[in-house]
Amino acid sequence: MNQQRPKNLDLSTISFPLPALTSITHRIAGVILFVGVIFLLCVLSDSLQSAQGFAQAKQSMTTGFGSFITWGLLSALAYHFVAGIKHLVMDFGIGETKEGGKLGAIITIVLAALLIVLAGVWVWA
Repeated sequence: MNQQRPKNLDLSTISFPLPALTSITHRIAGVILFVGVIFLLCVLSDSLQSAQGFAQAKQSMTTGFGSFITWGLLSALAYHFVAGIKHLVMDFGIGETKEGGKLGAIITIVLAALLIVLAGVWVWA
């Protein structure tokens, strides 16, 4: 074992490449979606209890905070979907080089940003 290797445990000083950042963000979006599904299932359960529960659920989802949560979940879904498609394409052997990984990361960010903006327009229109 090489004892001469430097040891840097301060993650704030490490500069991650763009493909690594998009991969980490893909995982974070997955966690947000997991937690968001729990939230949405609670709202769905309340809305199915009675007409009054449906009215309360509808009112809570149309407030500013509810719209923000909806937009956040749609944003996480859009990013997770686009990054997942990128991973599927890479499973076929496309974009596995260093340059291909960087190009795939840039395409992922651009397409996800476009879908996130469109989701914001749809939620707040």
